[in-house]
Amino acid sequence: MEQAVRDGLIDANPARITGWQRQYQLAEDELDDPRALALPNWDALTELADALIEASAGKYRGWGDIVVFAACTAARIGEVSGCRVGDIDLHAWTWTVRRQTTPSPGGVADKGTKGKRARVVPLIEELHDMLRTRIDRHANSPDARLFTGPRGGRVTTAVLRDATNWDRVVSDLGYERLRRHDLRHTGLTWMADAGIPVHHLRKIAGHGSLTTTQRYLHPDRTAITDAGALLSRHLQSPRGVHLRVVK
Repeated sequence: MEQAVRDGLIDANPARITGWQRQYQLAEDELDDPRALALPNWDALTELADALIEASAGKYRGWGDIVVFAACTAARIGEVSGCRVGDIDLHAWTWTVRRQTTPSPGGVADKGTKGKRARVVPLIEELHDMLRTRIDRHANSPDARLFTGPRGGRVTTAVLRDATNWDRVVSDLGYERLRRHDLRHTGLTWMADAGIPVHHLRKIAGHGSLTTTQRYLHPDRTAITDAGALLSRHLQSPRGVHLRVVK
């Protein structure tokens, strides 16, 4: 077919696979630099959420809440869909992401964490009002799901994509590469930049390996300088002086 193109018999090779370079780069970024897949800031996240709501049928507010919640908790869409009233601690403002292997009422196993480990994640102040409102709707039903579709159904990444015209919206906003899973990359990147210690970030993310979590760190020149200042203060402290004089 390629020879036919060169000979001018046909204009294009119908068997040629196009776009593989872009898909390969996406896979490489997720493996080596997941930070490159993250949204830049809070304004970008809220702009995305609002645009997805506007593009959905009936302008269902829940789609935007799911997107914001997933990004702020570094959760997968399936985990957000599995979040129940009883999993939220309004006193400590934490969410226990549970490993669920029992069949849901529809007969489908709801693993939530893709069969991996349970974990506890913090709930930032920006989520409090939204969560209180949702919990109040199901005050007497601890097993009620907090995030569902407009008809009460489970939300998967494919459902979210189709219901919100995700591909068109992210392209219009200039985030052609953004996928639903990149909301998780966004949350972990923001947490790392906020200074959350890597061993705590690993627990929040539910990573099995510290190496996986370290991909989200971005030690710029300022961070390295600050590390040196911290070491100097330690050595000048009473404990540091004691360490220096002990032979």
